[in-house]
Amino acid sequence: MAYDDQVQAESKGGTPVYKRILELFEAEGVNTLFGIPDPNFVHLFLEAENRGWTVVSPHHEASAVHMAAAAARITGKPALCIATLGPGMANAMPGIQCAKVENDPVIILGGQRARVTERRVRRGRIQFVRQEPMIEDSVKFSSSIEYADQTDEIIREAIRISLSGTPGPCYIEYPSHVLLEELDAEPALPPARYRLTDAGADGDRIAEAAALIKAAKNPILLVGHAVHTTKSGEKLKDLALKMNCPVIQTSGGTSYIEGLEDRTFQYVFSDASIDAVEESDLVVAIGTELGEPLHYGRWRHWYAGEANRKWIYIQQDATAIGVNRPIDVPLVGDLRAVVPQLTRALGDGLPEAQGLRRFMKDGQAELDELAVEAGEKTDGSGNVPMNTAQFVVEATKAFPKDGIMIRDGGATVIYQWTYSQCKPHDVIWNQNYGHIGTGLPYATGAMLADEAATGKKRPGMLLTSDSSFLFHVGELEVAVRKNLTLVCVVGVDFQWGLEVGVYKRTFGQGTAETGTHWSDKVRFDKIGEGFGGHGDFVREAKDLGPAIKAAYERGGLTVIHVPIDPKANSEEMPKYEKFRTWYAEGTQ
Repeated sequence: MAYDDQVQAESKGGTPVYKRILELFEAEGVNTLFGIPDPNFVHLFLEAENRGWTVVSPHHEASAVHMAAAAARITGKPALCIATLGPGMANAMPGIQCAKVENDPVIILGGQRARVTERRVRRGRIQFVRQEPMIEDSVKFSSSIEYADQTDEIIREAIRISLSGTPGPCYIEYPSHVLLEELDAEPALPPARYRLTDAGADGDRIAEAAALIKAAKNPILLVGHAVHTTKSGEKLKDLALKMNCPVIQTSGGTSYIEGLEDRTFQYVFSDASIDAVEESDLVVAIGTELGEPLHYGRWRHWYAGEANRKWIYIQQDATAIGVNRPIDVPLVGDLRAVVPQLTRALGDGLPEAQGLRRFMKDGQAELDELAVEAGEKTDGSGNVPMNTAQFVVEATKAFPKDGIMIRDGGATVIYQWTYSQCKPHDVIWNQNYGHIGTGLPYATGAMLADEAATGKKRPGMLLTSDSSFLFHVGELEVAVRKNLTLVCVVGVDFQWGLEVGVYKRTFGQGTAETGTHWSDKVRFDKIGEGFGGHGDFVREAKDLGPAIKAAYERGGLTVIHVPIDPKANSEEMPKYEKFRTWYAEGTQ
């Protein structure tokens, strides 16, 4: 039987492996599937669509993994994607490595030739490479379904490991010899029956943490990426209001919790955050690795108060406790359970933390001042293109309140950290790996998974730059095909802005800047139109907000081409000196 000529075997009355795989993921609340189907997966895809799943075929396997990663973040559940054998799995590798560094619980189902082909001593086998050795260093768990009755245990182990400790991707090989095998299957078990869920912290440690919080005068909450990927915002809100203190965002935790916007500040990129950190006598760190962008919670803004500051650390991975800095009270468990434990232990609400009102006032004043400052820069009406600060201010002012914000790019993202005027409840970007080009697949994956999970269509904004946008530009077709209301606002300077800046800082003005400039003939608005969406070319800052508003009113895909000043984008990145401290080699 040829690989590309699969015949449906006569059923023996059991459950086909492909159907059982879907049943096991449905037990986890998963109903989206990403990937390009081949003969290994046509049965799986057809069955998924018939069961009401949202099935998304992108234009590159790396995009499928990025889409699944965004789906996991927006839903708080593991996500499923597939990749064709051989070149499909090779294409998926950038996405898999990214998911590993970004701590995304993605399950990758990889097609493969039948084992009879793999184990023969032959040369010239078509579309074949041994895949597990290629992938196993980039995933938390790797296995293969060799026999039908292994399906449950392997799928469950992959989900269990992907969500345990520090989350991450897992790989399951799906060789063609098991495609049509059947098994006798009981109803799929709910998650709590086969893996640890909602694990709480030790009661004595909870009591210790509560006592420290009650004794503190200037406590802060340090909120990381996992608070948002576990959908724990409401629980964190209860704790924050009871502690009556500032909320400091990590670089990965830049989604705002509804109801806490005015007391939430970005670490480093908000001056109020620095004041709150330096004055704090207690930190409750939640869902963060306490990594380099936080100076490990030990150096720079943390250093002066180190002797008198206490640390409470809510962390699912017990092996992370005390690695990057000493911890006074570790609370090991799932933050979805631990945060409510701590909230209950505090009893009545606490007095307002010293400085809270000042931080709130100063934080808003800084945003207002930045908007005014940006307005004094070039606006595109003269001979110089729009300053990136203007670009960010005007775009984020037009962001829809219920939207999903997706960030991508280098220099433009640095501008966003400082000048953004909106406070989105869902922000998705590549905060650990620095892998540009993820924006379009993140946008489509998040928006489609969110709709599948909630039944609601929410608007999305991809705020990006030209070099990053071109990585996976083919996924614009997915946005059109799926009728997503996605507005892509693209800052265009026809260069790798961060890299141009590196040349200038290394060699001074006038260097050749080799390899950092590309054709100025590209029109991104026309590209959007070519994919079946709408396109706008906006030169002046005063026209950007109205163009975005019109795009959302119209619906569907819109790509807005915005020329930005290449000199400013490479030389004037705001607070760049603070960003560089993330890479202080050997000093942290």
